[in-house]
Amino acid sequence: MNSTPAKSAARPLTLKQRQRISRHKLARRYWRMYVLLALPILYLLIFKYYPMFGVQIAFRKFDPVGGIWNSEWVGWHYFEKFFTSSKFKRVVPNTIILSLYSLAAGFPVPIMLALALNTVRNERIKKLIQTITYVPHFISVVVLVGILYQVFNVRSGLVGVAYNAVFGKNMPDLFGKNYFRHIYVWSGVWQSMGWSSIIYMAALSSVDQELHEAAQIDGASRFQRVLHIDLPTILPTAVILLIMNSGNVMSVGFEKVYLMQNSLNNRVSEVISTYTYKIGMTAGTSDFSYSTAIGLFNSVINLIILTLVNTVSKKISSTSLW
Repeated sequence: MNSTPAKSAARPLTLKQRQRISRHKLARRYWRMYVLLALPILYLLIFKYYPMFGVQIAFRKFDPVGGIWNSEWVGWHYFEKFFTSSKFKRVVPNTIILSLYSLAAGFPVPIMLALALNTVRNERIKKLIQTITYVPHFISVVVLVGILYQVFNVRSGLVGVAYNAVFGKNMPDLFGKNYFRHIYVWSGVWQSMGWSSIIYMAALSSVDQELHEAAQIDGASRFQRVLHIDLPTILPTAVILLIMNSGNVMSVGFEKVYLMQNSLNNRVSEVISTYTYKIGMTAGTSDFSYSTAIGLFNSVINLIILTLVNTVSKKISSTSLW
């Protein structure tokens, strides 16, 4: 009696093969989501990544007539020019000092505001305080600087007139080199603290109230509950935001600094962003290659700082961006 050969058993799929099949099924099932995702990806490719080809201007003597590809290649010439210039010793320290000062003053204030608002039990008062602190965020930079000039003007400003009436003399010019950094930083803190506290308020809303009730039964004070329950809850969020802010240490906001600059404070207010603008866009001194080299240097330093802070945070607290 002839026996038919038994069919060999199918080889079981490996884990990678099963995962690949699962991904393909998900892609076919949710293809509409991928179509929607294509729009922001296309936007990033066109407006963020494609312009990176222009970075090579930093290594060429740019000729507007010949274009980028026909411009002479000069290598590291413009970087060496910046590193050896007298402006390098001024704009880089100014940028670092102003940025670190802004980070040190502006980072903890929204956290303290969120913790304080979280303790308020009267909802009307809480919403009123939130509204008052949120409003400055919607003031444009130009209007904000105009308000600063109107309020702190030595002769006609509100504070200047009050100071003259009390002390019988003009107050020091707050837009001079001695006070420029303070008025720049603290006006920024006032403008952004309410809006920046929103994310911490959202994190605090996830705190289990049973923890507070248990702590109250154990006799913990309100400050102890904030210190041991609320603060640890928002700490991972604060670490992530600190890492993200550290990536902008070398990128002090251009508009506000430029609007507040004058001949009295130029030595302390000239930062990389304003210097790059003046080199690249000011009529008569336009040097696109030089300004691009300075901007590229700025971006590389920001990337290095971001990577270092993220690595340190990952080792210390196990919280990181990647």
